[in-house]
Amino acid sequence: MKEIEFLLAMPVAALAIFLAACASTPPAAAPGVRAELAPTGTLRVAVFTGNPVLGTRDKATGEVSGTTVTMGRALAAQAGVPARIIEYTAIAKMVEDAKTGEWDIAVVAFDPARRSVLDFAQPHIVVDLTYLVAPGSTIRSVAEADKAGVNIAAARGAATTLYLQRTLKEAQVVQAENEPAAFNLVKEGKAQVYAQNRYMLLGLADSLPGARVLEDRFSAAEMCIVLPKGRPAALAYVSEFVEQSKKSGMVQRAIETAKLRGVRVAP
Repeated sequence: MKEIEFLLAMPVAALAIFLAACASTPPAAAPGVRAELAPTGTLRVAVFTGNPVLGTRDKATGEVSGTTVTMGRALAAQAGVPARIIEYTAIAKMVEDAKTGEWDIAVVAFDPARRSVLDFAQPHIVVDLTYLVAPGSTIRSVAEADKAGVNIAAARGAATTLYLQRTLKEAQVVQAENEPAAFNLVKEGKAQVYAQNRYMLLGLADSLPGARVLEDRFSAAEMCIVLPKGRPAALAYVSEFVEQSKKSGMVQRAIETAKLRGVRVAP
């Protein structure tokens, strides 16, 4: 886990998104709401960089960017507090840390299994969930993947894993510690299929000759800003912020700035 203080000037693209958001998002948070939203006085924004729909880390500069960073910075500025970005490379660890208040907001895919730990604002981003199949595989559809003897790689604690554990009839989920490790299971021949969002899989398929991303889907991931459970005033404020951000076009611009294919604003 790495913490990065974003106290320098925003990049031009991010600044444009932020200025657009300011014109239509809720007013600065009342003191009581601010204290619940950012109890340390700084909005601690957890960013999962294992999924590029949510965030990425530049290998050369170490900078963390992406849709979660854009939303988190804008929310912090609107609430009248500074932001601190906290990077996570494992989704299970990020969700677990909500129990001890290590962060104030994050973005994850909605799943009912997470409701015991997290409170969800309404979705702001949607992306299809599907499969990448190994080179040489004859699997052509989601239904064909759910057969006895098929191992489906997925990251521990990911929304894909939680969903497939509830719905698969014959195939088996093989869990890895994080997303790169899950993809490696396919490359090493330990799984025939890897489950994740379409945008992420399209990029990975380019790096594994012969791999394919299926055209159909098994579900759609609804990405939501989440808070550690039990902050109702902060959740109401964040929910209003999300609605205004969708209406103003801020979420769409964040998607475009991150150059995300197959990702859309939630209705």
